[in-house]
Amino acid sequence: MAEHVDVILPCLDEAAALPPVLRSITESLEATALVVDNGSTDGSPEVAAEHGARVVHEPVPGYGAAVHTGLLHATAEIVCVVDADGSVDPGELTRLIAPVREDTADLVVGRRVPTERAAFPWHARAGNAVLAAMLRRRGVPVRDLAPVRVVRRDQLLKLDVRDRAFGYPLELLLRAGQAGWRLRELPVDYQPRASGTRSKVSGSVRGTARAVRDMIGVLR
Repeated sequence: MAEHVDVILPCLDEAAALPPVLRSITESLEATALVVDNGSTDGSPEVAAEHGARVVHEPVPGYGAAVHTGLLHATAEIVCVVDADGSVDPGELTRLIAPVREDTADLVVGRRVPTERAAFPWHARAGNAVLAAMLRRRGVPVRDLAPVRVVRRDQLLKLDVRDRAFGYPLELLLRAGQAGWRLRELPVDYQPRASGTRSKVSGSVRGTARAVRDMIGVLR
C-alpha cells in the first residue's frame, strides 16, 4: 500500500481558488489537504473546511511561518507543499511524489513552465533567474525556486530551515544542497492564478523585490 501524503497549502486570502484546488487533491491523490491559514479575511478557512480540508492557523505573517506550521501539524511521512492559488494543479504532484516514494530522490521540486506569459510576469522571472543562478554557483542544480516541493517530513524537520518569510524556499534548497540531498527538478505547468486572488510576490514589482531581498539575505 502506498504511503499516505499530506499536501500543505499556505493560504492568505485564497477563497476563490480553494474549491478547485482541493477538488484536485481529492480526485487525483491519496492525500490529506492541510490548509494553513495565515491571516485571511476573505473566509478562506471556512471555504477550505467546507471542501474537506484540515485547517490550521498561523497568526505570525510570512510564507515560511505558514509552511513550518503545516509541517508541524502534518502526520504523513511524505509531505508536499503547493500554493493554494490555483497556479499549479495538485494533480501534477503525482509525478513529483514518485521519486520520493521510490527512494530515488530526497527532495523533488517543480520547475515552473508558464502556460501563458501572464502566468509568470517579467519581474518575477528575472528575480527567480538571478536567485537560481546564485544557488547553482553554490552547487544546487536548480533553475527555479519553485513553490512546489515533495519531501519526507522527518528529513525536512531535521534540515532545520529557519527563515519564516519569503526566504524559506531558498534556504531549504541551500541547506538541502549542503546536506548532500539527492535533488530532482521536474517541470510543472504554471498557469495564471485563480480569478479573484492576488499574488503577494509576483503580483507586483514591489512584492517581487521584497521576496528577492528576503532570499538574498539568506545567502549572506
